[in-house]
Amino acid sequence: MTQRSKTSYNHFSDIPVNGWVERWMPVWSHPYIRLARYDRPIGTWLLLFPCWWSIGLASNSLVHVWFFASFGIGAVIMRGAGCTINDILDRKLDVQVARTRNRPLPSGQVTLLNAYLFLIVQLVLGFLILLTLNTFACLIGAASLVLVFSYPFMKRITFWPQFFLGLTFNWGALVGWAAVHSELSETALCLYAAGLFWTLGYDTIYAHQDKRDDPIAGVKSTARKFGLSSRMWIYFFYSTAIVLFVITGQKAGSGWMFYVGLLLGSVQLLWQVWDVKLFAPKDCLAKFNSNRLFGWALLTGIVLEKITLAFSS
Repeated sequence: MTQRSKTSYNHFSDIPVNGWVERWMPVWSHPYIRLARYDRPIGTWLLLFPCWWSIGLASNSLVHVWFFASFGIGAVIMRGAGCTINDILDRKLDVQVARTRNRPLPSGQVTLLNAYLFLIVQLVLGFLILLTLNTFACLIGAASLVLVFSYPFMKRITFWPQFFLGLTFNWGALVGWAAVHSELSETALCLYAAGLFWTLGYDTIYAHQDKRDDPIAGVKSTARKFGLSSRMWIYFFYSTAIVLFVITGQKAGSGWMFYVGLLLGSVQLLWQVWDVKLFAPKDCLAKFNSNRLFGWALLTGIVLEKITLAFSS
């Protein structure tokens, strides 16, 4: 590889360098940390927020606080497992995309066998976390594996892989509600639908990073499908999500704090679409990462309302 190609290779990579991994972790662990994306926690946050929103909305007291910790650990583990599955299945595609070709598998830092063994360890740990929940929640959680294992194939067969990512990443909204109530409700389903449209928006932005390489690799996405119309579609996805979050709050009987949190979060979502530079990969990544602010805004509204109710009753 020439010096010029190395420079381009590093410039487009999405793997952070000279961070906490290099400073604090043993060298042998670096490829596995990157395989599970522990060095890029945004995906864990996006997976975790629907769980926490659901637990917060479902709970009528502080007795379920420990669920926040168990779901947090579970989100870290299962997001890592999902990324490992994705990289195992996409290793031949990743080598054709500038942003992903130096990930551990396509670059040869991790063997395929070791990746499978690492995946098994993560799945076992995730299963142990799941066993701490009630039987119904366990069954709902286990059902998510169908989505986790099928999602990586969607980018090969449809221009809507972001839709299937939404189905997968927001499944925690159902598991969280089931963990509290041992059943599902219209509120949980509405929250799940709201999260789905939220994901369609942020992952369309994310997909614009790879729209030049994706046709060569045979990867489909909503970014490719919508092209120059993407901004309009992202506005539609986020607006629909906001409406569904409002309906969720109404069904849950939420008070004004929920809606203040949602309002602040909605401003953040609309700012993303207004300001995003869809032809600048770094800006697309920055806007994608900023979705944790929406997650925190909505969660803060939910939690503050529950705390107020708990201490006033």
